Amino acid sequence: MHPVLPRALPGGLEGLTELALDLRWTWNHAVDALWQEVDPDLWHQTHNPWVVLQNVSRHRLDELDADEGFTSRLDRAMDGRRRYFATPGLCAATPSEAMPRTIAYFSMEFGLSEALPLYAGGLGVLAGDYLKTASDLGVPMLGIGLLYQQGYFRQTIDNAGNQDAVYPYNDPTSLPIQPAFDPDGSALELDLPLPGRTLRLRVWRAQVGRVDLYLLDSNHVSNAPVDRGITSRLYGGGPEMRLLQEVVLGIGGWRLLEALGVDVDVCHLNEGHAALLVLERARRCMHERRLSFREAWWTTRAGNVFTTHTPVAAGFDAFAPALIHKYAKGLLADCGISLQELMALGRVDPNDDAEPFNMTYLALRGCAQSSAVSRLHGEVSRRLFERLYPRWPVHEVPVRHVTNGVHMPSWDSSWADALWTSACGQDRWLRESTCLASVATCEDADLWELAADQRADLVHYARDRLALQLGQRGEDPERVSLAGQVLDPNILTLGMARRFAEYKRMTLLLHDEERLVALLTNTTRPVQLIVAGKAHPDDEAGKRQVRAWLEFARRPCLAGRVVFLEDYDLAIAQRLVQGVDAWINTPWRPWEACGTSGMKALVNGGLNVSTLDGWWAEAYDATSGWAIDGGGGDAEDAHELYRLLEDEIVPSFYERDAHDIPRRWVARMRASMTRLAPSFSSNRMLLAYLDDFYRPATRALRKRKKKDSAPGLAEWSDTVASHWHEVRFGDVDITLDGEQWRFRAHVYLGDLPLAWVRVELYAEEGEGFPMQCIPMREGASVSGVIGGYEFSAGVPAAHAPGRYTARVRPWNDDAFLPAELPFIAWQR
Repeated sequence: MHPVLPRALPGGLEGLTELALDLRWTWNHAVDALWQEVDPDLWHQTHNPWVVLQNVSRHRLDELDADEGFTSRLDRAMDGRRRYFATPGLCAATPSEAMPRTIAYFSMEFGLSEALPLYAGGLGVLAGDYLKTASDLGVPMLGIGLLYQQGYFRQTIDNAGNQDAVYPYNDPTSLPIQPAFDPDGSALELDLPLPGRTLRLRVWRAQVGRVDLYLLDSNHVSNAPVDRGITSRLYGGGPEMRLLQEVVLGIGGWRLLEALGVDVDVCHLNEGHAALLVLERARRCMHERRLSFREAWWTTRAGNVFTTHTPVAAGFDAFAPALIHKYAKGLLADCGISLQELMALGRVDPNDDAEPFNMTYLALRGCAQSSAVSRLHGEVSRRLFERLYPRWPVHEVPVRHVTNGVHMPSWDSSWADALWTSACGQDRWLRESTCLASVATCEDADLWELAADQRADLVHYARDRLALQLGQRGEDPERVSLAGQVLDPNILTLGMARRFAEYKRMTLLLHDEERLVALLTNTTRPVQLIVAGKAHPDDEAGKRQVRAWLEFARRPCLAGRVVFLEDYDLAIAQRLVQGVDAWINTPWRPWEACGTSGMKALVNGGLNVSTLDGWWAEAYDATSGWAIDGGGGDAEDAHELYRLLEDEIVPSFYERDAHDIPRRWVARMRASMTRLAPSFSSNRMLLAYLDDFYRPATRALRKRKKKDSAPGLAEWSDTVASHWHEVRFGDVDITLDGEQWRFRAHVYLGDLPLAWVRVELYAEEGEGFPMQCIPMREGASVSGVIGGYEFSAGVPAAHAPGRYTARVRPWNDDAFLPAELPFIAWQR
């Protein structure tokens, strides 16, 4: 493959290429004015430095090269870039022994910018924010994804309100990426064996500040047409194409890391799409260290972290056994394992030959640590996965949670940025979050002016966008011109934008259309609404919901109070969260794993109105937003939403003092910005992963890589598994000993060493008592029995002894339990 070189520039302008190819411009707006100077029209149309640089005329470049003022401003921009790279981030400035050398973050989609459209929704936008945060904090991370030739679909809507899908081509030469090179300086390509052929993969690199994102591309001339299409569409094609994409991401992704010569400690799987990575990592370790596959599996599993984003089992990728067998033959032969052993890693019941192979189950078993994306989603996930950990209490199923966050500098408006800078400093998102409390000192008038400036900007943006989409749709010129009159920059503006999936209930607000009309058209306290979102191309119910909003917006009585913005994307999302007064979110509880759209409004002073689902279930209090319980049906929830709008939200916005400031509303803005914005920033999220997941993973991996450690764990687990059927309880005696109940239990371990188990007294939470797990002390051996021991423990006599049950489980200080060995036995 011949490298695609950037455009040749005059000598004084060469720094523009560095600035345009570094996607840090997606959150660092200090140089926006520079691109505005290069080509004002292109900048206004695209806000994409790479497009501006690739398309500006040579004559204009020569003019800029001769302009000393421009070259001086460019030099200052380059100095700022150098300072960013020269200043260690928060994590790099405080190194620790357990800091991973490299964290490889695998995701099927990355939402960094419309300049690089490789995302479908929240999962990808989260991944993009995560890389940006790693850059800011100096966390040693790189991303692994796929370069889609068409990516996810773009939405078009016809005059009748029907949604259609188009797939524009992503020409790599027009994207802010460059070919990746191997350590020898050659353009990097990978070979991936598939049945009957070899797949050739190109590799591209996108720079995200200090972090590199590598993208695998099957559109290589040496591949057959069907294989060139593997990386054609995000989530496109049937099951086999989906599996091939996951082969490229997981197996190809690990091979890419080896080709780059990167020393990776932690692999983080953002959803189960990359689950095949755990097999490839173990396979390569097996050969490098001359281990069995089982030993290599135990070695590498410590360094794998999995995040699930799905709250329903139907959302997990699962493939037919025959399809897995087709693509796993080489792996089975190379690793010396049977198909049955492989399939068991992706099944609940290893003996059910009809059960599909579930990638989420593979990820859970191949990663020593797993996380959900909110507190509530953690509870939901533990219930979803309890079948993989039979007889374990649900709350001990080994899925913790780290609530998602958003990269605040990517979502703040220029007005919000100025306010935060004045209150907290220029580098506020690069330091500890305690400094952010200073925003509480802002005057009410300043916060209210912030809201007014942002709302006015959103209104003008929505008018321009609406006029553009109506014109492209071929609407009557008079109607197109009327787009310039929709909305009002001085009235309460509600926003609602996301996927039109059934569980998100995007039409809940239309449940009683006349009641909504009355709200919108109130003569003294009017409300306006901006809606955006896409339905999946195959989701006919979602398309009907899109059409319902378009039909509602066309009611003559509404007079531009409702605007539907077509083709919801990152650019629209940024403007919406910057300008709305309140963000509405109405999913069925608990179907929203986290949801981050409302978080993005926090930094701009926007308030949230949401069902108590996802992140809002843990974020909400009455000082910073409004909550819909979400426990009723659609009618009950719609009624509560209308009531909140009529009785609380609208009055709070319009009740003004002598200075025309709505003090109650501004108080909520202050509380939301002060308390919630720091707590739901991606800084907090990444630091939580670093402390609670990455550092423990790094310590464990390094220990297992020491001589004989991993074989010891593999031997321990195999021995425990083969003898666990011998573990049982004998008599359990309970006596009152003063103010304590004394439990004495006979436990029979058979041939298992005593040090390999832990015996405990367990009590469920309930009736005002907390959950308890009390270690039982080993006593004398039971005479006349091989492997029999007496264990004892005391508990306060204030509790009924029947609350407690003795149990025994495997134990090893070096294992993550029960994730890596889920056995448990209970007192009968």
